[in-house]
Amino acid sequence: MSRSGAPPPPAPGGRNRPPFPGSSSLLSPLPGPAAAEPGASAAPAVCALQGPSMDASKKVDLKIIIIGALGVGKTSLLHQYVHKTFYEDYRTTLGASILTKVLAVENNPLKLQIWDTGGQERFRSMVSTFYKGSDGCMLAFDVTDRESFEALDNWRDDFLEKVIPREQDFPMVVLGNKIDLCDRQVPKEMAAAWCKEKDIPYFEVSAKNNINVAEAFETLAKQALSTYKGILENYLTDSIKLTANDKPRNSCC
Repeated sequence: MSRSGAPPPPAPGGRNRPPFPGSSSLLSPLPGPAAAEPGASAAPAVCALQGPSMDASKKVDLKIIIIGALGVGKTSLLHQYVHKTFYEDYRTTLGASILTKVLAVENNPLKLQIWDTGGQERFRSMVSTFYKGSDGCMLAFDVTDRESFEALDNWRDDFLEKVIPREQDFPMVVLGNKIDLCDRQVPKEMAAAWCKEKDIPYFEVSAKNNINVAEAFETLAKQALSTYKGILENYLTDSIKLTANDKPRNSCC
């Protein structure tokens, strides 16, 4: 997929980026109730752009994927970020659904293609097929569900094992959702310590009350864009290097 004026570099590890159909869904519809999980978020650190103010020829497309256990609020977080709407009830997401968000990060026109995935264990192998081509990963858990937090290691490891090459510094953030609820089981200090050990930014969010949702998504977008630029620069640099055998020869008449 072309992201900017220059020819697109090969994705890291030779991964082939799947085509993104804009706002579409795979197996499970997203519009309206779609996944059994409420979540939260807020604070737009990046301004959203619309229509004519965006230079489409320079727009960069990035794939962001949200993963985590069933019921942690992935779909609610996505709808809150994209539509500024919170739905009380969702159907469980089967497979994956996609929404898009157009914004500007550090004056760079950006189009996020955000993949919302199902958290049921029986769909784990199916969900992992959607990892390919991702530019950033969002790990979500429910602060009122200790098991969803303890499952983060498995979700993270499963994702990194299927991203080729395995990049330990892959753009990633962790969201502790449902901080608006009283029956908390995962202390903030515990989650922050886990993220500090893995060197991953941590956000306490509420999809229902729209706390820190936009900040979390846009932090990940900045990370993903920075990584993409680095890959592009390396690709362009490598493509113009001349070895001793590549030097132009003087032609003789």
